[in-house]
Amino acid sequence: MSRFAHLIQPDQGQEARDIQLVSKSALEDWLKSLPERARTAALADRFSGAPGDYVILPGDKPGDWSAAFGTGNDQSLWDLAAAAKALPEGVYRLANGTPGPAGLGWMLAHYVYDRYLNKADATGDRILLTAEPALIAEQARIAEATALVRDMVNCPAADLGPSEIQVAIEQLAAEFDAQIHVTRGDDLASGYPMIHAVGQAAERTRAPRLIELEWGNPANPRLALVGKGVAFDTGGLNIKTGSFMRQMKKDMGGAAHAIALARLVMETRLPVRLHLLVPAVENAISGNALRPGDILRSRKGLSVEIDNTDAEGRLILGDALTKAGEAKPDLILDFATLTGAARIALGPDLPALFANQDALAVALADAAADVADPCWRMPLWDRYDDMLKSDIADLVNSAEGGMAGCVTAALFLRRFIPEATDWAHFDTFAWRPSASPGRPKGGEAMGLRASFEMLKRRYPID
Repeated sequence: MSRFAHLIQPDQGQEARDIQLVSKSALEDWLKSLPERARTAALADRFSGAPGDYVILPGDKPGDWSAAFGTGNDQSLWDLAAAAKALPEGVYRLANGTPGPAGLGWMLAHYVYDRYLNKADATGDRILLTAEPALIAEQARIAEATALVRDMVNCPAADLGPSEIQVAIEQLAAEFDAQIHVTRGDDLASGYPMIHAVGQAAERTRAPRLIELEWGNPANPRLALVGKGVAFDTGGLNIKTGSFMRQMKKDMGGAAHAIALARLVMETRLPVRLHLLVPAVENAISGNALRPGDILRSRKGLSVEIDNTDAEGRLILGDALTKAGEAKPDLILDFATLTGAARIALGPDLPALFANQDALAVALADAAADVADPCWRMPLWDRYDDMLKSDIADLVNSAEGGMAGCVTAALFLRRFIPEATDWAHFDTFAWRPSASPGRPKGGEAMGLRASFEMLKRRYPID
């Protein structure tokens, strides 16, 4: 059952309080249009029309009031999120226009991660009326998918290990009548040696595994979604310091994105043959942990020298991407919390996007702009391939020196992609270090809406 669909309802003339959206450029004319009492209240409150600014306007009768919220000069997905967060429980409608895309922001402003709280948020629901009821179902689906990513990333690693990731995918398979296959523990050693090597140090109950889900008509174009599922990353023997390890429960954020996108694909019944692949491991430390200097033979047959055990995500993805490519998909999308270098280059808001085809990159950029889910294309710079050279193996897993770290990581992944297959890779933070309206601190979906919009355009429903 949707947590969000009821938050926006068809406007059938119900009693509701008005919300007015006011930009700074329109402030002067708006003030002139107000009744004297309301104008006096706005001026006394120094309402400026800036985003996030709001004022309660008195009506003509006792207990009668409305609200005005400032917005940017350009309409934003998040214009209504501040309103939904600030207003008390009740029913509202826009006095000027319809919610449009900002309805999603209204829904997501109600998100709270309260699994471990003794007292949940008791502010109640704020219901928004709309004259565009056809938008509600789609916005609710995207809100649910976003919340799924947030929930999974926010969950502590003790309660979301490889087995719990498997359970989440099994539940998805049961809901949509999909097929599921799991290769687990020592069974990985021969077919998926890099997944096995990264996860072998974890205790048996948190054994590594490759979880695969398949759904849809085999005659349709094949779509592979791959997500990095490192349930917790200590860094392995190249152990992280405390500050860098603190949020490593989020290192399965790529898996969360791939799972949420798979749900959207199946819910909307896109005409594809879906193949979801999640290598789920814990990068732990024990006597049999992967060592710097070890050489692994990948599923593809390439030998990989381990320069740094904290560059483990690209190893498990390499085997999963190889498996995805064996079925000759039309498109592979992968998501991973892969490098700190991407965050240094682009900050926490922008996931780094890599694509091996310009047309695919343009399609994703166009979709990202249209649904306000920004990403930034980074180059697959061929000359940096030399940074992955090894003296004794086909390649190293981590280039020395740290320069162009997110680029060399993407180039490593490219080694496992069939040349004729369209491929895009999101190096996503999956985390908000600070809160803003509709986007609380913690786990976050980044690139999810853009990818889904691109897929809807690439594989239109008849």
